[in-house]
Amino acid sequence: MERTSVAELAQLLRGELGRYSPGEKLASSRALMQQYQVSPVTVSRAIAVLVAEGLVVSRPGAGVFRAADARPAPAAGDTSWQEVALSAEAGVPPSRAADATGVLGALTLAPPEVVDLNSGYLHPTLQPERALAAALARAGRRPGAWSRPPVDGLPELRAWFARDIADTLTAAEVLIAAGGQSALTTALRSLAPPGAPVLVESPTYPGLLAVARAAGLRPVPVPMDQDGVRTDLLAAAFAASGARLFVCQPLFQNPTGAVLAGDRRAEVLRIARAAGAFVVEDDFARRLVHADAPAVPAPLIADDADGVVVHIRSLTKATSPNLRVAALAARGPALARLRAVQAVDSFFVPRPLQETALELVAAPAWSQHLRTLAAALRDRRSALAAAVAARLGADVLPERLPYGGYQLWLRVPAGWTAEGLAAAALRAGVAVTPGGPYFTAEPPAAHLRLSYAYAESAEQLAEGAARLGRALN
Repeated sequence: MERTSVAELAQLLRGELGRYSPGEKLASSRALMQQYQVSPVTVSRAIAVLVAEGLVVSRPGAGVFRAADARPAPAAGDTSWQEVALSAEAGVPPSRAADATGVLGALTLAPPEVVDLNSGYLHPTLQPERALAAALARAGRRPGAWSRPPVDGLPELRAWFARDIADTLTAAEVLIAAGGQSALTTALRSLAPPGAPVLVESPTYPGLLAVARAAGLRPVPVPMDQDGVRTDLLAAAFAASGARLFVCQPLFQNPTGAVLAGDRRAEVLRIARAAGAFVVEDDFARRLVHADAPAVPAPLIADDADGVVVHIRSLTKATSPNLRVAALAARGPALARLRAVQAVDSFFVPRPLQETALELVAAPAWSQHLRTLAAALRDRRSALAAAVAARLGADVLPERLPYGGYQLWLRVPAGWTAEGLAAAALRAGVAVTPGGPYFTAEPPAAHLRLSYAYAESAEQLAEGAARLGRALN
């Protein structure tokens, strides 16, 4: 029976390296298997770990040898000159300095002892790991799986995304991008020149604000309510700013969870068309609909024949943070601009990743995963909302609980700032997201975002709410 894991065997072998001189051959794989009672696969993987660490050298047909001793670390240089070089454009608009604070905060993994209500990705128990592994294996066996893909993406995958997004789309109007964030970057860099204003929902996803500012754009907030962006203020913002671009999340908006009301959908398109502007529709959460949700509205691009909407649809949120495959859909000259910018930035999305995505969505396991995920997200939303109401009071919850997405947008009780409560919560053992970075200016009220996607179970969500309650009290 296998008694030693790869990590344990690698640690044991590190301890044994002192017996060997640099360049001396280690014991054979067969001898290691007998000595530690492990399989050939475990030995092979443990050796690969040591090779990656530079401790040993593997020579096929000859064996494994201790590597030469590492050279001493070079003396630290003086990089202070970079402060001057990197600040050369300070005060000269448009500045392209990237503020990744909000993005890095969302990507930071909490330590094991902390309940993570911060991450926007699925917990491994919610990811379709078996289906992904099977899709990856099948993709690897496809003829030409490692050959160069078309710049626009695999035709079959583009056709699938076109059908998935809207009946009015064709594969020729779809580009494959390396995840939603990359697609968003391409869209903003393609559709607005540096220094231009870009209208954004307020509050909105900090990653969008970071992308806009890194491209030298000026985010202009347009307030929202429980029915999505306020179209009366959207028209005023276009008129006042002269913007030619509006970025929105009409379905399960991050962080509010709002769904754009039916009467506002046509208004958004009409207002943008009158302003001669594009609407970038970030449809990141369409596959995060809950099992108790009513029918969700079609994407804005389904009602747009004039090329106003540039649509982004990603597989990442509903699968794994590592399946960074998304679609950019557009019509007219804008599509050519998007294609050119994406080709310059990244050439193309790796073909094995595209083949894996195609195998995944074509398998029966895909629809089964979406049904399982919808039920799990419904249960987690309900569990977290109930626990928050019990520990903090129902008045901190939104008027309408979202029926899609992965987060709750809470009002911070009087007497606290969002940052202060988030810091107190972390000391109490729960990671939450303060709402400040979601606003381009001073927020009208203090908020916290609580994610229920990355917690391990409903019980852990309840424990997280209990710790937040203790921090508050």
